[in-house]
Amino acid sequence: MERPDLEVADIFRAHGPAWRHAQRGHLSLGQLKVMSAIEQCRSAALGGHALRCDACEHVDIAYNSCRNRHCPKCQANAARRWLEARQNELLPVEYYHVVFTLPAPVAALAWYNKALMYRLLFETAAQTLCTIAADPKHLGARIGATLVLHTWGSALTHHPHVHGIVPGGGLAPDGTRWIAC
Repeated sequence: MERPDLEVADIFRAHGPAWRHAQRGHLSLGQLKVMSAIEQCRSAALGGHALRCDACEHVDIAYNSCRNRHCPKCQANAARRWLEARQNELLPVEYYHVVFTLPAPVAALAWYNKALMYRLLFETAAQTLCTIAADPKHLGARIGATLVLHTWGSALTHHPHVHGIVPGGGLAPDGTRWIAC
């Protein structure tokens, strides 16, 4: 597999020390360990082994991986398998992407109360989707959704939001038929 031009580890190695210094007091030990693991993944820091071809005696060095569940290098295969499994669960209908974002003043509260605020964000997003979909003026059906939390925006600033994938329809209230959008 070919190495991409830029990896998360490259960004962490280049900018991680300054960012960690700027965020000191706001990062947990777990978050710091994840960053360190990603920075060291498949580098000499974690050791490695030599692979030698018996035919031509070419030697390649293979560095050990961090095996951290957050590491994009280590979890690429697991992510691919997860995505394939989710695709097998999809209904043959259209899907819609929705995003629920915390307003800046509330996002500031989430910085200090992550577990509570993120739980409330999920609950509110799910409840909003189900309430609107159940309303006969809109869809009049029971829906499902897949919600995923993102805590950072594309500028790598604290920006808690939930992405949702919602099917284009749902079950009739009595559960006997599908109601399409």
